[in-house]
Amino acid sequence: MNAPASPAFVPLQHTRLPLETSLQRGAEFAAHMDRRRTTRHFSTDAVPRGCIEHAIRAAGTSPSGAHQQPWTFVAISDATLKQRLRDAAEAEEREFYAHRITPEWRAALAPLGTDDVKTHLTDAPWVVVLFRHSHGVDADGSKRTYYYTQESCGIAAGFFIAAIHTMGLVSLTHTPSPMGFLGELLERPPNEKAFLVMPVGYPAADARVPALTRKPLDDIAVWR
Repeated sequence: MNAPASPAFVPLQHTRLPLETSLQRGAEFAAHMDRRRTTRHFSTDAVPRGCIEHAIRAAGTSPSGAHQQPWTFVAISDATLKQRLRDAAEAEEREFYAHRITPEWRAALAPLGTDDVKTHLTDAPWVVVLFRHSHGVDADGSKRTYYYTQESCGIAAGFFIAAIHTMGLVSLTHTPSPMGFLGELLERPPNEKAFLVMPVGYPAADARVPALTRKPLDDIAVWR
């Protein structure tokens, strides 16, 4: 049996910043991200494809288990396809709110004002669906195990959302329940599972967001 090839390494490209600069950049980034909000009210104004490309490129730089990059981003701008996606999503959501949601879940969603009407899926100029690769497929069709795909796609989604916010756009994380219809609608292979639906665009002139507050640092950090 042949021994596995030795891993190839290249020098790390890194510049160590002065401490004051690191602290300043950290504070500025935290404040920048604190201004990010999720909205369901999108303008129909066009957003250049280049903005979405930049966000996907940024997401593609995120770390992943064994560097397998188990993701596909499907970016939809076609109005007819967005309408089909909305129709299918609303059908699933009507069933969810009528029969599958638990009282506890309903109470948790109440402050957000969510329901089965998903106008954001047709108003937003782009809808980006992130698919998680449950496993890889070799050239001969054989299955290849992928590792930590849930965690990897979660990190990639975070990078994508941060990039969208940095470009002055807004997004929404939407998870129709269930999401199996998306694979068929968007013609993805069986190993790709819908992970997250993210409408992207500018906020509507009258956009509103829930009156919520974020937990303070002391509630989310433990120092040992």
